[in-house]
Amino acid sequence: MTKWDMIGRTIMHAESQKGPPMSIVVFGSINMDLVVRTPHIPIPGETILGSDFVMVPGGKGANQAVAAARLGAEVRMIGAVGTDAFGPQLRQSLTDYGVKTHGIRESDTASGVALITVDNRGENSIVVASGANMRLPADILDALDVALNGAAVLLLQLEIPLEYVMTAAHLAKKRGVMVILDPAPAPTQPLPDALLHAVDVITPNESETYALTGIQPNDVAQALRAAQWFHDHGVPMVVIKRGGQGVVWSNRTQTLTVPAFRVPVVDTVAAGDSFNGSLATALAEAQSWPDALRFAAASAAISVTRRGAQQSMASRAEVLELLGSHA
Repeated sequence: MTKWDMIGRTIMHAESQKGPPMSIVVFGSINMDLVVRTPHIPIPGETILGSDFVMVPGGKGANQAVAAARLGAEVRMIGAVGTDAFGPQLRQSLTDYGVKTHGIRESDTASGVALITVDNRGENSIVVASGANMRLPADILDALDVALNGAAVLLLQLEIPLEYVMTAAHLAKKRGVMVILDPAPAPTQPLPDALLHAVDVITPNESETYALTGIQPNDVAQALRAAQWFHDHGVPMVVIKRGGQGVVWSNRTQTLTVPAFRVPVVDTVAAGDSFNGSLATALAEAQSWPDALRFAAASAAISVTRRGAQQSMASRAEVLELLGSHA
């Protein structure tokens, strides 16, 4: 029997049980994804022929905003797009998904672009040209300050300048807004303790965990060692995402492992973003940690059965159906 079974698999199985809407603020990247499918990920110096090519909105921040909005959350997006043709498309796409875009600003540069290769197993390789995401306009923090009014959760990633991530986390902390940090992409330098102390929840995947802690979370024991490293650096709650091995959660005194749902994998692009947006939604609704993690795991599982980023995000009805089938 897993620890999950011991705690109990209670979750909201009906729309009527969902709590009152609480706003989620996402401060992060907004990209246009240029995606090509290939037989395998090319090695350095190798040229291969791809097949399908699509151009779709993405960016970790925008993806997570869409994931939460698809689940019924009120989501406010803070970020920047460029003056190119992608800018209006990216803004409109978020609006179409129900994300509030008043906090999106225009930067005098190109919009962010991600070049994504997806192989036949659904694994991916991504190169990002940050563009406007790394040249945020001067008034972006004013937009964030307004958006935090009445917010329950602030969701952050590392595809915008670190100083903005730190400032945002401290602004939210002072207001009593829960701060969730997805430390992605994996940082090449240690994150400042000043940032980690302002974070309530950190959600690294395996490579990000190793980059930050030097501990490879190959099994639950190692994942818990890494979680303790984060606790020692000031983070109260840690969620380590281990792909098909599920997630490991720790809050200093308690731990929990939640298995992944077994589904056919088509495309893993934005699976982590789906998890984070869904986790933010569940926590904004005051779901318990076991329920919130199960909810997020189900959402991520659905996303990998579809191609693309934002269009792969699950609806609440789909998440509840998957949860119900595994009750």
